[in-house]
Amino acid sequence: MKINQLLIALAAFSTLSFAPAVYAADSAATVNGKAIKQSWVDFIMKDAQARGQAPSDNMKNAIINELVGSELAYQEAQKQGLDKNADFQTSSELANRKMLVNVFLQDFIKKNPVTEAETKDAYEQYKKELGDKEYSARHILVKTEAEATDIIAQIKKGGDFAKIAKEKSLDPGSKEKGGDLGWFSPAGMVKPFSDAVTGLKKGDVTSAPVQTQFGWHVIKLVDSRATQVPSYDKVKDGLERTLQQRKLEKMMIGLKDKAKIVVPGVTDKPAADKK
Repeated sequence: MKINQLLIALAAFSTLSFAPAVYAADSAATVNGKAIKQSWVDFIMKDAQARGQAPSDNMKNAIINELVGSELAYQEAQKQGLDKNADFQTSSELANRKMLVNVFLQDFIKKNPVTEAETKDAYEQYKKELGDKEYSARHILVKTEAEATDIIAQIKKGGDFAKIAKEKSLDPGSKEKGGDLGWFSPAGMVKPFSDAVTGLKKGDVTSAPVQTQFGWHVIKLVDSRATQVPSYDKVKDGLERTLQQRKLEKMMIGLKDKAKIVVPGVTDKPAADKK
């Protein structure tokens, strides 16, 4: 719940004053005899502080005002029987499940943090995957081998690679840049493509079309250089997120492997039959 999301309709309560003698010690207020729990107020204030808001009496009063307003609406909804509505009950059930799952995942992350050693090991692996050389190339992607062969013939006769790429390439990411892919590591490309690039000399165009799952490529090597590896500090946060995601995925796979999952019409056997 966020302080800056107070309902406009609750603004009328902004002048309420709260006398400690009116309500129980464990309540911040009461509405028609129903308690506004102090623990609710404390939780919302704690959340606000975690987001950088300084605690104050004004903040506390604003929170209580909001809770009083919401309690009035809550009680009226109950009077009208809206809490018995099937859609509401389903939505509430799903919302509670989602909140509990989020708490579980956050607890797992807290108990299984990514260590500095793990991040540094991942950085070393990252550098190995990048390799010691990177390439700058252009390509033209088409549907058929025959069309790619025809394009190679045009280029051999003096056709402008960039112009042909703009006219015929099916790659939306590089088409308008004349097929320019910028600098990349071979590890970042599918193998047939990277194999073709690393086999070219500067300025060369592939003598035959290169097939990948995306179609047929005509490739021109613009240049190559020693890999420009980003510093550890620049990629540390991204590596930590990746490692944490892997831990979560491993944990979830473990839960699935131990579970008996039956989806009628799809499978009537456990999702994983472990002995």
